[in-house]
Amino acid sequence: MSLFNRMMASVGIGSAKVDTLLEKTSYCPGEEVRGVVRIQGGSVEQQIEGIDLSIMTYYIKEVNDSKMQQNVELGKVRVAPPITVRANENKEIGFSFYLAPNTPLSIGRTPVWIKTTADIRSAVDPTDNDRIEVVPTAAMNVVLQAIESLGFKLRQAETVYAPRLGDSSPFVQEFEWVPYSGAYRGRLDELELVILRNRGSELELLLQIDRRATNLFGMFAEAMDMDESFVKVIVRDSDLAQGPQYVASLLNNVIARYV
Repeated sequence: MSLFNRMMASVGIGSAKVDTLLEKTSYCPGEEVRGVVRIQGGSVEQQIEGIDLSIMTYYIKEVNDSKMQQNVELGKVRVAPPITVRANENKEIGFSFYLAPNTPLSIGRTPVWIKTTADIRSAVDPTDNDRIEVVPTAAMNVVLQAIESLGFKLRQAETVYAPRLGDSSPFVQEFEWVPYSGAYRGRLDELELVILRNRGSELELLLQIDRRATNLFGMFAEAMDMDESFVKVIVRDSDLAQGPQYVASLLNNVIARYV
């Protein structure tokens, strides 16, 4: 190897290129992700100390009345040990891992992406970011359809800083619904949903029920943030198996007590 080639490698010119290829583009929380990392050698032989995949998202955190985006790593997996890549050599390394159960859904503005990082000795480390779509599990879909059937329309979904609610993570994903038809139109301002835990046999939900002010006391309560009620709901597999309409009746019984 000439001195000139060694200098090229040291500043990243002629470095190996690393790309992550996934089996598909859409996944549910908790689902297995499979794919390959493709390595294309550069103009000189190089040592790669390791290749890591990080599953990333971000949440919104309020600091001094300003909203800031905070990146967070949901998981990390090493897909390749130290290896040598010869000039112009092509390699493929297979991998698989499971998405965390609390991975935010691709609803609203929250992105989820896989960051590939290759630790290449004496070179600019290449990175590759690949967005994925995270779709609801079958259980989550039943709950979302149930809320829609009660006359609510999804206004926005946002991943926000909530360390006391997020269990093992510092955030939760909030789904904000507004009543546009049915019994709650004109009686509720909004309904917020957080899926606290997605266990194997049940979903644990947190509902924030925001009542509409209809009288002087109600207006006072609204001004003092006293018009919101928080309630936890457990929806079991046996409930989910009976479909969205049955789950809607369970949620309706809960919401109606706070209106």
